[in-house]
Amino acid sequence: MDDIRPPRRPKHDLRPVPSPQPPLKTIDLPPIATEAVSLSPPTLEPPVQQKPKHRALKVVFGVLALTAGIVTLAGGIWYQLALSPVNSAQKDKVAVIIPVGFSPAAIATKLKGEGLIRSEEAFALYTRLSGTQNRLQAGTYRLSPSESTPQIVSHLTRGVVDTIDITFLPGATLQANREVLLKAGYSEDEIDAAFANRPNRPLFESAPASADLEGYLFGETYRVSTTASVSDILDAAFDQFEKVISENNLVEGFATQGLTLYEGITLASIIQRESIGGDEAQIAQVFLLRKEIGMMLGSDVTYQYIADKTGVARDVNLDSPYNTRRYAGLPPGPISAPGLASLRAVANPAQGDYLYFLSGDDDVTYYGRTFEEHQANIRAHCQVKCQII
Repeated sequence: MDDIRPPRRPKHDLRPVPSPQPPLKTIDLPPIATEAVSLSPPTLEPPVQQKPKHRALKVVFGVLALTAGIVTLAGGIWYQLALSPVNSAQKDKVAVIIPVGFSPAAIATKLKGEGLIRSEEAFALYTRLSGTQNRLQAGTYRLSPSESTPQIVSHLTRGVVDTIDITFLPGATLQANREVLLKAGYSEDEIDAAFANRPNRPLFESAPASADLEGYLFGETYRVSTTASVSDILDAAFDQFEKVISENNLVEGFATQGLTLYEGITLASIIQRESIGGDEAQIAQVFLLRKEIGMMLGSDVTYQYIADKTGVARDVNLDSPYNTRRYAGLPPGPISAPGLASLRAVANPAQGDYLYFLSGDDDVTYYGRTFEEHQANIRAHCQVKCQII
């Protein structure tokens, strides 16, 4: 029998004696999965870092600064535009009355309503910034849409009454002079009221009661205060006319020709419209001679005047006492405002025995003693003008 005891160790063999191993048991495991398994490590998101507070504040302040800059720029553009003229091309002036006690806001509202400023807010801001808010003065002003807000404010703060020039032209009708006053800013009602009031003064002594102011607004430029009324302007024109009459002894000169002051002014108004300039005295000789022998004056400008005034077509056969082609003698009254040369011509006509005259196509006046001479002048010198009614 074999000896199955463990072998002896030497007495001094200190190695541990291995203990007997139990027999291995078989363990049934589940089958291994056939799918590939990723062994890469999971992806990790970087940690979210918080922005420092000072960086956020910088962004906020930057946005605010940019916004403020844009607003300031836009405001500056608006302000400059709002102070600019409403209409640089419109030079006509508007009469504006600023009553005593009007506040700056009320003044701005009135100016805006008259179409003289673009913005009440810009007006108020400008007067505050310029220190003129409490220096705006009451008064009557002639202001234009072509003026800027600073210019208008200058008018209102200067304390000096503005002046305007009113020009009545020689040869102008009363209607034309009415337009002059309208353009100066006066109202239709004020003009019509002044025109309807014929003052009691030497200038009108020989005029019939039915006569209006036609022919009496002496052609001149009158510089008047902006506070002047239409009546004040007309008085200035009447004063000037009376001065001209006195200085040139026109009453006596007209009387020498058998004319009253009113008749002399009437004839002078026709000569004013008929003459080219420099031929007034000779034309006066023709008309005075015609009147003397009872011949019709035959002036085209007389029927043209009444046709235009009444709004009918110009017609040489127009039935009106103003048509001196149909009615002998002078028309009922002046047809325009005569100038000094025409007035002097009636008082001191040229010498001659002409009964006809015409203004040629070359603007030269041609005279004739007989109708035949007159017809020859038409054929030779008046192929265009003489066809105009």
